[in-house]
Amino acid sequence: MRILVLGGTVFLSRAVAEAAVARGHDVTCAARGVSGTVPDGATLVRWDRAEAVPPELAGAGFDAVVDVSRIPSHVRTAVAAFPDAHWAFVSTINVYADVATPGGTPDTLPLLDPIETDEDPSSSPEAYGAMKVACENTVRSGVAGSLIIRPGLIVGPGDPSGRFTYWPARFAQAAEDGLPVLVPEPVDEEIQIIDVRDLADWMVTAVESGTTGVYDGVCPPLPRSEVLAQVAAGVGADPKLVPVSAAALTERDVKPWSGPRSLPMWIGDPDWSGMLTHDATASLSAGLRVRPIAESARDTLAWLRATPDAKVTGLTRDEEQEVLAAVQG
Repeated sequence: MRILVLGGTVFLSRAVAEAAVARGHDVTCAARGVSGTVPDGATLVRWDRAEAVPPELAGAGFDAVVDVSRIPSHVRTAVAAFPDAHWAFVSTINVYADVATPGGTPDTLPLLDPIETDEDPSSSPEAYGAMKVACENTVRSGVAGSLIIRPGLIVGPGDPSGRFTYWPARFAQAAEDGLPVLVPEPVDEEIQIIDVRDLADWMVTAVESGTTGVYDGVCPPLPRSEVLAQVAAGVGADPKLVPVSAAALTERDVKPWSGPRSLPMWIGDPDWSGMLTHDATASLSAGLRVRPIAESARDTLAWLRATPDAKVTGLTRDEEQEVLAAVQG
């Protein structure tokens, strides 16, 4: 197949291009080419998507297009250029207006109202989700056949967000310094993630088979305690874990999810208890296969050690120990 990956240089889009090349497909990556490199075997065509479609892409006759954009105008331009291809569009679970109901599916959860703006949505998950809704609508109405995948927290080697990365890094650090590791309560709160390579493999398989429809790109929900146990096993660590309540974390200015002084894989708000507990049955039935979290943790740590400038978000080790000292008296 001739597959056009819009992107192909960073994390998920690069993993998709890599998986497609490995299966023998003719892969073209359209990107500005400033954020990274395309996989060996793929062809890079430089394209700033705020500009017109390059002539070497226009009318090229691609069998499939994979897009990860969050910018509605970029998606409109690409859909108009390649309407006859089978589209696989990567959206997000942030498109859902209901984040409180556990076990939700694309058929049961309402969506945010679409936002057509091209302004940077990074400061607001609601704006990000609403812009993705607009992108989804353009794809579904403008191409012959489409697959929409709404991932949750994507993890694994190459992760530019540093969120899941925090845990393999922290557990490996604990194996060296012997200090305890702070974990959020409730320890058995269910969460779900997806390894970037599993998501990429599934998307290429779906493109090959012409799969259409809307799916959540998530693994089955697991208790946080199980996720962290697998992370520990993957990095060869057995740290002492100290659970701390959400109230105590908030009181000490620990932020949820990501960023400085944060605790990744923790939301801390019961009103968001449905965000990381979607029903993955339909996605698994459609061919999604998920690897053990221990494998994701092992490979993420190996990538971290080989990539000194890789991002790791969250509490520093000193900040973590200060919080633990405060809550333990």
